[in-house]
Amino acid sequence: MIPRTSVKSPAKAAQLDAIFDDIKAILAKYAKSFTVREGAVKNKRDYHLIVQKPLVIDGRKKDELWFASVIQQKHNVGFYFMPLYCCGEDGTKLSSELMKHLDGKCCFHMTWLRPGLKQDIDDALKVGLAAYRSRKWLK
Repeated sequence: MIPRTSVKSPAKAAQLDAIFDDIKAILAKYAKSFTVREGAVKNKRDYHLIVQKPLVIDGRKKDELWFASVIQQKHNVGFYFMPLYCCGEDGTKLSSELMKHLDGKCCFHMTWLRPGLKQDIDDALKVGLAAYRSRKWLK
């Protein structure tokens, strides 16, 4: 039996490119408060917002704290939202529509992106930013 390989159609690739670009644009609005890192994931488009300063969280020293990322995968675009991981109680403030895309603790897999979902991502970033600021991880 010949193994089936998954080939991404040009239309699907363009759709994922557009989703990545849209989420990256939303993240970029918050870039002034963070260190921006790109090219951290080999052979994938990626964009990350990171708190780049020494912190002590739950007694553990950290040189950096990731906030949010977007990574274009083969079949979807991953939106990684770290405040869900370290500030879990603030996750109750996220929209139910966004939470439908949650896969794991802090990763949202997107295969489509309607305007309402873009607003939900923006709103989540506002909640996360407030959570990081209230913990004095950001100014």
